Amino acid sequence: MTIEALYELYRQHPVVTTDSRKCPSGSIFFALKGEKFDGNDFAAQTLASGCAYAVVDRPDVAAADARMILVDDTLRALQQLAARHRRQLGIPVVGITGTNGKTTTKELTAAVLSKRYKVYYTQGNLNNQIGVPLTLLSLQADCELAIVEMGASHPGDIRELVDIAQPDYGLITNVGKAHLEGFGSFEGVMQTKAELYDYLREHGGRAFINAGNSWLRQLAGKHLGPQGVARCIAYAGETTAVASDGAQGAGALEGFEPKVTGRVLQSEPRLRLAWNRMNDAKGQEGSPRVHDVQTQLIGAYNLENALAAVCVGLHFGVPADDIDAAIAGYQPSNNRSQWQQTDRNILIIDAYNANPTSMNAALDNFLPSERPHKVVILGAMRELGAYSEEEHEQLLRRLAAADIDQAWLIGPEFARAAEKVACPKALLFADTESCLAHLQARPLKGCTVLLKGSRSNRLETLLPLL
Repeated sequence: MTIEALYELYRQHPVVTTDSRKCPSGSIFFALKGEKFDGNDFAAQTLASGCAYAVVDRPDVAAADARMILVDDTLRALQQLAARHRRQLGIPVVGITGTNGKTTTKELTAAVLSKRYKVYYTQGNLNNQIGVPLTLLSLQADCELAIVEMGASHPGDIRELVDIAQPDYGLITNVGKAHLEGFGSFEGVMQTKAELYDYLREHGGRAFINAGNSWLRQLAGKHLGPQGVARCIAYAGETTAVASDGAQGAGALEGFEPKVTGRVLQSEPRLRLAWNRMNDAKGQEGSPRVHDVQTQLIGAYNLENALAAVCVGLHFGVPADDIDAAIAGYQPSNNRSQWQQTDRNILIIDAYNANPTSMNAALDNFLPSERPHKVVILGAMRELGAYSEEEHEQLLRRLAAADIDQAWLIGPEFARAAEKVACPKALLFADTESCLAHLQARPLKGCTVLLKGSRSNRLETLLPLL
């Protein structure tokens, strides 16, 4: 079946599922393949459970029922269908990627834009080759603007996703050391993220850019073409963390003129920030209006994420006061940038993802705190390949010199690092289960605790005891 013919069926049945256990009545099931399953095996079951059609790529399965739609490759068909639907709607699409902060930036931006528009945005972490098509196919006719988060772990991933999502605007939150096993190097990370800029250059799109980040300025100059600066809508914090950027960037923006600037007013216990737009009407004192926003986010590193949302909102005409209300009202969830006080401890929870860049940013925010009895519970950083040993050793050195009571370190990567780096404050655990057992036997009380680790560490299982 051609994509045009499949699209006509989709318009009659505009709900798509790839999970044979979830079959809304009248939906279309796509029989995708995984390492341990073949969706074709469940196609007949989905029809019996309420699906109107099943898209399959095995002729033997297709022959069993007239409601089976045979294609060459079900994943490719899903992606092509999503791209066709995106073209049909013709609404502005903002594509967001980056090593860290892309989900928080997406959520903040959606909150801001929703003050004026009917917005649909990536739910959860549906940001890969399957998730992006599902996001696009969830867009309804009344949607006025879409925000599509795009993740990557290998070269070419972003190029594949932008060809599907076809963004008019793009935003790279930052570039850092993550998925090095797949990318091969930090340079590989940069080149892959820049595939978003390449697409914008080729299709006349525009980029929202953190002009205080020297790596992003470098990528914009290289990948957005001779008119790169003109294609950028810039924002910048008045200070830029050395640990995340590698250089203080806000002092010399190399031709970029930020439309929005901001600074941290307070980072403990939650981020309070100030921002202003450079072309605001002058007040009586001759200065642009300064917006003071108390957020529910933890960490000074979230300043850049908030400024990105401000910049996007202003570009799309959202009133400044509505932007403030949206950012102030955003409640982080899913163990990202959360502050919680229990009857035993104060918790800083940022346990959804971890890589060397985000780990150091979390420590930059946590270690200077003057709260007594500081404890860090860190899960090992994954997918670092040949860089794993070096990065965990560097982290151990930092913890050894830090003003903390204890460091609870989970995973064999830390155990190997401890063989070379002495850290008297460290308690080593093979896995989260053993850490949980230790916590049950020796509860923490009266401490300020940072939890940071990769999703695979499942640090959230410790929360009930903290």
